[in-house]
Amino acid sequence: MTPSIRLLARRNFLPLFITQFLNAFNDNIYKTSMVMLVTYQIYQDPTKEAIFNAVAGGVFILPFFLFSALAGQLADWRDKASLIRFIKTAEIFIMAIGAVGLVLHSIPLMLVALFAMGAHSAFFGPIKYAILPQHLEPDEILPGTGLVEATTYIAILIGTIVGGAMQGVINEGGMPSWWMGIAVLTLAVIGRITGNFVPPAPPEVPNQLVDLHIIRSSIRLVSATMHIPRLFLAIIAISFFWAMGTVLAAQFPPLVKNVLHADEGVATLMLATFSVGVAIGSVAINRMLCGKVSARVSPVAAIVMGLFIVDLYWTIGGWPPAIDQSLMTFEEFLLMPRAEHVLFALFGMAVAGGIFVVPLYAFLTTTVPKAETARTVAANNIVNSGAMVFAALLLAVLLHFGRSVADTLLMVAAASVVAAYLAWRLHKACD
Repeated sequence: MTPSIRLLARRNFLPLFITQFLNAFNDNIYKTSMVMLVTYQIYQDPTKEAIFNAVAGGVFILPFFLFSALAGQLADWRDKASLIRFIKTAEIFIMAIGAVGLVLHSIPLMLVALFAMGAHSAFFGPIKYAILPQHLEPDEILPGTGLVEATTYIAILIGTIVGGAMQGVINEGGMPSWWMGIAVLTLAVIGRITGNFVPPAPPEVPNQLVDLHIIRSSIRLVSATMHIPRLFLAIIAISFFWAMGTVLAAQFPPLVKNVLHADEGVATLMLATFSVGVAIGSVAINRMLCGKVSARVSPVAAIVMGLFIVDLYWTIGGWPPAIDQSLMTFEEFLLMPRAEHVLFALFGMAVAGGIFVVPLYAFLTTTVPKAETARTVAANNIVNSGAMVFAALLLAVLLHFGRSVADTLLMVAAASVVAAYLAWRLHKACD
């Protein structure tokens, strides 16, 4: 077994590693900045803030549902390295639109850029997983997948911290808003440069015709993939994970502001804690499984994740009411009696989540021939995105009809039981 860290010295892995890191990093600087701007500057209504976060999550995920079939076909039938370079070029133009939206406080422009970034990620997603079996040995795929997943969440962490911190200073008038626009544009350009160094990854079956009809191709792709039992179970289990993550991520900023009565710094801390936890779990699972692709740990991890979510629900349920209208700073929050418990529960659920999901992704790239890996990942993305959009819409409806942000955590905890059952079925069928 090749240790995970040793892969970072490899010419056939490092450029992809850096490029996908920058991809997730820039995504999250932009998304965090947008959410903090709308939550703390534009809207001053708790319900509107919570609904906007849910809608924004749906807008970002919708392109995965629409374009993943096309993305999977392109990634399997064209050179993946060339596609990476084209996709990273498109990111520069998308971030230009997003930068203008942030500067002008234009919600329509920000949402247009968010949708376009979702499309950008929908095309990049199948490539970053499907390219691994072409460049790595079989015993390197699990650690490679774990590194990609962990790096994604480290990028989310750093992007969340940087985006939240910068937007917090901008909201207070300490920095001009165009600095954020320059930041996201610069990262897009750097990502394009690193994409040049990804080694060629020619298709196993070249020159295939691409079906441009997104509905027909999506139905065909999902139908062709989901009839394989282990893929069906892995994809549905991953979908539950991402649906749960959608609800949690959408609720962090309004939960911090309206339940914990804290400012942008605490919202950034919550998102960062979650990201660190998933990254640690994603790397730890390789050691736990000794490099073998197996779902034996995933059912327990899902149950543990659900228990931590319930613990978080009870902890914030007993949170003391606000004394006045001012929001707690980062330092004031950490002095609260239950603050450490909140962060511990959040961290625990995230570590369990990383342990749960990484082996399931490895199933996607090791169960099918290399010529079909990108389409398999794309089929997974279609089902995942459908589950995430449904979760975002359900969340918006629940909030509209008066359910509290804290109450939605119980819905996520219940979903973790279903995810555990699916992972147990996969373990019994394949291990």
